[in-house]
Formats: sequence, structure tokens, C-alpha cells
Amino acid sequence: MAAPMDIRVGDVVQLRKAHPCGSDVWEVVRIGADIGVVCRGCGRRVLLDRGRFQRRVTAFVQRGPAAKGFP
Repeated sequence: MAAPMDIRVGDVVQLRKAHPCGSDVWEVVRIGADIGVVCRGCGRRVLLDRGRFQRRVTAFVQRGPAAKGFP
């Protein structure tokens, strides 16, 4: 099992495969058992389970704000 990834609401990530609109950049809008992301190209909203999301992330384009009380 891989180490847990530090995922924050507001993170902008690049995923391995491009969306059909052509963009591969997504913004994290929900964190839980599933990770909610919105395509930065067309605005499509998608839920990915945490494991699939972690496998598909190739880079953090921009980091969201840290939660209060956490580094």
C-alpha cells in the first residue's frame, strides 16, 4: 500500500490521461472516500476513488491552502 498523499481542496493537479476535451489539468473540490475533481478545460465534475486518484496524479500544478492546525 502506498503512503497517503496530502490532498487539499483547491489543489490543481495534472492527471495521467487527458479528458476528452483535451485538458489534463483538474481542480480538487471535494475530499472524502472519493475525491471530487473539476476539469479546468470544460468544467466537467468527476468523482474518483482515492486509490485511482493517487495512481493517476502526475504532478501538482498549484497547491490549495492548508487546513488550519495542520502544516
